[in-house]
Amino acid sequence: KVKIDLNGCYQNTNWSSPYLSIYSYPKPLKKPPHHHQEKGKIIPSSSTTTMLHIFLLFSLIFTSTNVLAQDFCVANTASGIVTPSGYPCIMEANVTSDDFAFSGLGAPGNTSNIISAAVTPAFVGQYPAVNGLGLSAARLDLAPGGVIPMHTHPGANELLYVVHGHITCGFISSANKVYLKTLKRGDVMVFPQGLLHFQINAAGKRPSLAIVTFSSPNPGLQILDFALFANDLPSSLLEKSTFLDDAQVKKLKGVLGGTG
Repeated sequence: KVKIDLNGCYQNTNWSSPYLSIYSYPKPLKKPPHHHQEKGKIIPSSSTTTMLHIFLLFSLIFTSTNVLAQDFCVANTASGIVTPSGYPCIMEANVTSDDFAFSGLGAPGNTSNIISAAVTPAFVGQYPAVNGLGLSAARLDLAPGGVIPMHTHPGANELLYVVHGHITCGFISSANKVYLKTLKRGDVMVFPQGLLHFQINAAGKRPSLAIVTFSSPNPGLQILDFALFANDLPSSLLEKSTFLDDAQVKKLKGVLGGTG
């Protein structure tokens, strides 16, 4: 039995509103706000309505993420602290121009693996400057016959740009409709967040290269084959849930390193 590790294919894998000035603040009231009575209904006074508008405005401001309150937040990845909003920031006094540049996408990835493909990420872990900015990137190298298996990015939309070669791309909607297209140099394709999608080299005996961008500094990744066959989910349950027979399940688990 040959065990394959597809993870090896991944090469390291105050908000300040300009509109605040249009809001006027009420003058101090000489007496407490009151309500007007009209035909059995209570109607808020104009001052009460104004206060509600101000309350809603500040609710929006203070529920914004911290990173929006400043120009940038270069990640302090060494802190070991990660929240839904990202990493804490390096002190701005310690940030340099080098923090905003990244050279990792310039070199081809190692495609000597079972899928003949490599993804070189520029996510927040490799490129701390994207922390809190809502974007990241990666390089996709596809050798002849290369494929990025069916997978999802639970945290981001993806936009793929073909640098050279031809790549057959597709995704499956939640209604199980397939959207499939073979892209050439200069073409782009979008893959909506969380949907299963894949890429296959369609350039014959030539390699293909693409640059992908994501709408999150940390888009996440779940490869379908690994989710099914690279863990300890009992084979009997997999057979019932996938309609595969015992021999097929055990073969796939053997290749991908699963047990059970």
